Amino acid sequence: MDITQLFNVANLFVLPFWALMIILPNWKVTKRVMESYLLYVPLAGAYLYLFITSITPENAQALSNPQLADIARFFADEKAAATGWIHFLVMDLFVGRFIYWEGQKTGIWTIHSLILCLFAGPLGVLSHIFTVWISKVISSKPETQLSAES
Repeated sequence: MDITQLFNVANLFVLPFWALMIILPNWKVTKRVMESYLLYVPLAGAYLYLFITSITPENAQALSNPQLADIARFFADEKAAATGWIHFLVMDLFVGRFIYWEGQKTGIWTIHSLILCLFAGPLGVLSHIFTVWISKVISSKPETQLSAES
């Protein structure tokens, strides 16, 4: 399998997991699938393969003391770019799974945060943080009003 095929397979591999969390979050199959860490093994394996094969002595030296220009040169290589992209796929899915389980445990709505996480991981995290904060503010208002009325 060449780099382009591996890149394409990795992109397709994550989609069913995202679809389950976003479209069918309360389905027992979704919960069972998302309980497992095994979904990361194929992606982490692809990442490990690409990481090992894309590191040269020059790249290792540049990455040990990263400078922006060195990182830009590193990611100009197709194999290094695929390595970085699969890194994003793994980490975004991991964070998305965390957001999903937080929503399952707390009942806080997460679909918007999961969609953002799928397309722009850190924005999904930020959305989830704001959603949790807003949910806490809203849920504490009735208690405050009840205490004031008593």
